[in-house]
Amino acid sequence: MAKGTFTGSYEALPKIAKILLQLFFGWLIGGIYRICRYLEKKNIVTLVVGLLVLFTGIGNTIAWIVDLFTEIVENKIYVLAD
Repeated sequence: MAKGTFTGSYEALPKIAKILLQLFFGWLIGGIYRICRYLEKKNIVTLVVGLLVLFTGIGNTIAWIVDLFTEIVENKIYVLAD
C-alpha cells in the first residue's frame, strides 16, 4: 500500500492502535476503509460492501465484528476489502 493513501496510512499504524480504533470507531472505519480501497483497486464488490456497511445496521454490526477479529488475528482488514 502507498503510505499517502487512507488505507496505507491505516495499515501503517501499530496493531494496538488499530485494535483500539476498531473497538471505538469500527462501525465507521469499516465502510470508509472499503470505499477508499475501492478507489485504489476499482473492485465494485468492495464499493458495494463499503456502502452497505456504512448505511445498514446489520451490515455495520457484522463488519465491525469481522474487522475487529481480523485486526486481532491478521493485523489487517481483508474480508470483502480487496
